[in-house]
Amino acid sequence: MFAEMRTGSNFLEANLNAMPGVLCHGEVFNPHFIGKKDQTSLFGFSMTDREADPMALVRAMRAQTKGIAGFRYFHDHDPRVVQPVLDDPQCAKIILTRNPIESYVSWKIAQETGQWKLTNAKNLKTAQVRFDAAEFEAHVSALQEFQVQLMHALQVSGQTAFYIDYEDINDLDVLNGLAGFLGVDGLAGLDDSLKKQNPEEITQKVLNPDEMERALARLDRFNLARTPNFEPRRAPMVPQFLAARRAGLLYMPVRGGPVAQVAEWLKGFGEVEGDFAQKTLRQWKKSRPGHRSFTVLRHPVARAHDAFCTQILSGSFAQIREQMVKIHKFDLPPSGTDYADTAGHRAGFISFLKWVRLNLSGQTSARVDAHWASQVAVLQGFATFQGPDLVLREDRLAEGLAFLAAEVGQEAPDLPTAPVHGFKPLADIYDAEVETAMREAYARDYVAFGFSDWRG
Repeated sequence: MFAEMRTGSNFLEANLNAMPGVLCHGEVFNPHFIGKKDQTSLFGFSMTDREADPMALVRAMRAQTKGIAGFRYFHDHDPRVVQPVLDDPQCAKIILTRNPIESYVSWKIAQETGQWKLTNAKNLKTAQVRFDAAEFEAHVSALQEFQVQLMHALQVSGQTAFYIDYEDINDLDVLNGLAGFLGVDGLAGLDDSLKKQNPEEITQKVLNPDEMERALARLDRFNLARTPNFEPRRAPMVPQFLAARRAGLLYMPVRGGPVAQVAEWLKGFGEVEGDFAQKTLRQWKKSRPGHRSFTVLRHPVARAHDAFCTQILSGSFAQIREQMVKIHKFDLPPSGTDYADTAGHRAGFISFLKWVRLNLSGQTSARVDAHWASQVAVLQGFATFQGPDLVLREDRLAEGLAFLAAEVGQEAPDLPTAPVHGFKPLADIYDAEVETAMREAYARDYVAFGFSDWRG
């Protein structure tokens, strides 16, 4: 059962255990106990044994339980358990949810009173608690991240779970539907050993309800501010990494950026090596304690214009050029040549930016090439292997590289002059319309990296 604190998991567990052939063993992977509070062993496993091999405890639980064995798992329990459980189609998954503000306030009250379960209403302890906006937002973020993880794992493995909300755990028909999902007989009635705590309206449970309402109003419940992302994930592209052998510097290039310039700068330290595989790169890192890895971002306008000139106008990407002309009705000059005037070049570049917007959104048949993929996606691709130590900006490249050299105890070579592609310069065609088209195509990069208007 995937649940969280204060979602009704104790009550649901009690009813599961009332079903014939089902036995839920509690929070088996809670970091502070095994199964239930103050219990430190289960099925012959101590907490030390569990730490050494958590899945061995799962196997023992299955072997030593008659019928269906189960346990409750919260997002902060042993993370090594999640994926094997999700990958196992023979393991039935129950996902219990509750309104996050209700579970948060209930959690705060339980912390205040020390009462986590109630079996006798005469012993009810009540308290009003203070709502903490920052704490609640962190609480919601953790829950959402875990729920997305569960949903994605079930989707990619073609499985489904039995979803049940806190409001439904008192519904006998729903619980008997859960029994059917598990393949066991249903219940004649609900377990009544546990009593609901704090049934009052939510605003009566907090000391600062007005502050709570303002904080909740600020939350973007429907994620309206999110920039939709349909761009495909990228590989880390380890073979393209470049390393200065003696300096212990590793360059992780972002295509379309100042790659040639930085590669020449690296040569100032001596021999440069590349064509790594992940294995050989790990070996390189291990043999060079104190190494530093870095990448360089370029302003999206300059980067897109470089891609337009060096990959499209140059004719390097002949097939994509053909698609642009035949399908998207681009007015392109012959391969390897520029437009006759700046007006034509500017119009062609704006058309390219509009096409890139479609391409990054998965609305064209052409591949998303590394030269115009968003820099956000490229860095996320790096992170699947390992993110860079430093992310430098082209507009302060000399300063950033000097700092980097000092980090590894080297004197920085002079920064070579950036190569010129030979087509019309961006400064001749840049204006507000180009910037607007740019921001529409690369909204994620502008937000993620704080780019402002291009200044040349």
